[in-house]
Amino acid sequence: MEKIMTVHVPLNAGRTHPFNGYAAAGTLHGFSLLCAPVAQADFVADSKGSLEARNFYFNRDFRQDGSRDKAEEWAQGFLLRMESGYTAGTLGFGLDVLGMAGFKLDSGGGTAGTNLLPPDASGGSQDSYGELGLTAKMRVSNSTLKFGTLQIKDPVVNSTDTRLLPGKLKGGLVNVQEIDRLKLTAGQLTQINFVDSTDYQDMTANRIGGQSDRFQFAGADYQFLPNLTAQYRYGQLENIYQQNYLGFVHSLDLGVGQSLKSDVRYARSTEDGNFRDLDNQAFGAMFTYSLGGHALGVGYQRMSGDDPFPYIGRSDPYLVNFVQIGDFANIDEHSWQTRYDYNFAALGVPGLTFMTRYISGDNVQRTAPGEGKEWERNTDIAYVVQDGTLKGLGFKWRNASVRSNFGNDLDENRVIVSYVVALW
Repeated sequence: MEKIMTVHVPLNAGRTHPFNGYAAAGTLHGFSLLCAPVAQADFVADSKGSLEARNFYFNRDFRQDGSRDKAEEWAQGFLLRMESGYTAGTLGFGLDVLGMAGFKLDSGGGTAGTNLLPPDASGGSQDSYGELGLTAKMRVSNSTLKFGTLQIKDPVVNSTDTRLLPGKLKGGLVNVQEIDRLKLTAGQLTQINFVDSTDYQDMTANRIGGQSDRFQFAGADYQFLPNLTAQYRYGQLENIYQQNYLGFVHSLDLGVGQSLKSDVRYARSTEDGNFRDLDNQAFGAMFTYSLGGHALGVGYQRMSGDDPFPYIGRSDPYLVNFVQIGDFANIDEHSWQTRYDYNFAALGVPGLTFMTRYISGDNVQRTAPGEGKEWERNTDIAYVVQDGTLKGLGFKWRNASVRSNFGNDLDENRVIVSYVVALW
């Protein structure tokens, strides 16, 4: 495993990479000229750019009879992020750029299919891929409008970033924060770009199917108290499903370095249009007690209704028991989670963290006779260099085991080395 600890970015990346700081600043300056005669100071002065190198090794061993032996690949990715500020004036305009490239380092012998790289026509993986995403943005007071390439983390739509390069969505997003403690959110998405693809395509519903070129959502976050926030969202994947979400997050200070966080979520999903009947209710709750560097969490998730929990395919569901591999969102599934985290900063080793969790699900409806059951165990160990020349260099090992009487049995390891260089 020693080879995967190699970092493929030079320390002088900001000076020698083709997308260096000077070229990026020139791009931003050129765009700012289009916004004349408004002032350019905020557009340039508030801009920032970074280059991230992400080295990713993925190994998944299949343990059930009759399956392939394993999926295993190693790849190197680069993510260039350039974010402008906003032009001065009542209406401020800006532009964000996301450039991505991935390169195969090791694959073959029937081990492709890790979603690190796009598949090729022979059943293997392409040697390289890349793409460029542009996001136009506008600001009025404390509110923003973004249009183009989007990465979203929201209760009804969640971009995924669990492979070499992140998934993207295409559309528009509005955030309004003109009233104290209230944030309004709305958006419309038209296509999705998977983590192992350079092509945008129509959206589907996970485990449900269908095809749609429009997902609309809107809602509000309201902070009732400094330690209590409520969320409501409505989402609609046109002609497939509609979803109402309500959630509460509360943090209770218990004194002397202790706290209790409560995260409660409920979603009601029904059909939209005439695609098919759909009925799902998803309840989830996670309670986490923290003391010093320790955190102990207990979670419960329950599905009810005639269908599994619907969400945009190849995105991430917003569920308390969505973990490294499984989502525990099958028809009628009940699942429990226990989780333990430790931050070694409490022992004088900042940057080193540990997490382990176990999730058990049962009561699953399956096609074969009997009750469906599954469990998953995850362990993460991560370290980020805190100072010196290599400050920000991160190492992470992710391990998972899954066993099920209706799905795949597998063991998985991921090793990720990442390094972010600020370009300006």
